[in-house]
Amino acid sequence: MEGGDRKVLVVGGAGYVGNVLVRRLLEAGYGVRVLDRMIFDQGEAIAPLLERDNFDLVYGDFRDKRVIDGALDGITDVALLGGLVGDPITKTYPMLSDAINIEGCSAVIEALDGRGIDRFVFTSTCSNYGLRATDEMATEEADLSPVSLYAEQKVEIEKRILGVADSVDYTPTVLRIATAYGLSPRMRFDLTIAEFAVTLATGNELVVYDADTWRPYCHVSDISKAIMTVFDAPAEMVAGDVFNTGHSDENYTKRMVVDVVQERLDGAGRVSYMEGGVDPRNYRVSFDKIASALGFEPDHRVPDFVDSLVTAVGAGAYGDYDTRTGFHTNHRIGDRYLVESGVSEAEATG
Repeated sequence: MEGGDRKVLVVGGAGYVGNVLVRRLLEAGYGVRVLDRMIFDQGEAIAPLLERDNFDLVYGDFRDKRVIDGALDGITDVALLGGLVGDPITKTYPMLSDAINIEGCSAVIEALDGRGIDRFVFTSTCSNYGLRATDEMATEEADLSPVSLYAEQKVEIEKRILGVADSVDYTPTVLRIATAYGLSPRMRFDLTIAEFAVTLATGNELVVYDADTWRPYCHVSDISKAIMTVFDAPAEMVAGDVFNTGHSDENYTKRMVVDVVQERLDGAGRVSYMEGGVDPRNYRVSFDKIASALGFEPDHRVPDFVDSLVTAVGAGAYGDYDTRTGFHTNHRIGDRYLVESGVSEAEATG
């Protein structure tokens, strides 16, 4: 995958997935611009890239028309990753979530047409499949059944993108991403694989709710690879289309994830299983379409990541994982954002 003269705007490029995508794009020869509001005070994760000649950073809010207009100057392709990502953060900040995930993403979409943009990739989520009655794998044609505000917002933006796909002068594509895992400069420990692994590796008790519910997973590097695959694919193969993004072998129940982690820890770790959790999602997903249509094949698997994370924890790499939660989780808006926005935590959550 070669970038040539292309320059990609990655909206939300300082986040968990974005930090990995940006680095892969740079390695492939793309020019990269990141637009990010640093809502989780995560600027240090992207800062080392400012020494790269083919990288620049715009600190700003994509809801601001002047900001998005300026960020799009000279851009050939766009990846929209930005927003409040995940069920907990959108539940905690519902009004702000609507403003960012609906109004903000819509502002980006509205700004693209007529600018000579080639490709536009929107990262949606497999959470859109919600609660399924059977273990049958969900294809892209399966009914969407979002059970959280976050997934409802993703479904709404998907509809807006697909609704204009035939009338815009760029090529839009929606990727429904499996739950992310993998190491990143902006590491998150509030996602299932990393949460389970770090909890048990540090000798803490892990409480698992609804252990036999299914979820698909995909490494952050493979999510980045999928976005780049869409950038490089012939336009007619991806225009106005939706692709589940992951690997069919990477569907796990929570109990299966625990088993993988404990195997790597030689059975160590205390685990308690409980029913009646607040997250009702239960879905297995098919990724055959992206494999057959685009030749996409993930390079990573969950057990290998668990090995890497356990080694990193043992080396003291993440000694602050449970104290620096603002950086390592998407549970709370950063203090800087609240101060600059002139709102209190209570106002933001209201």
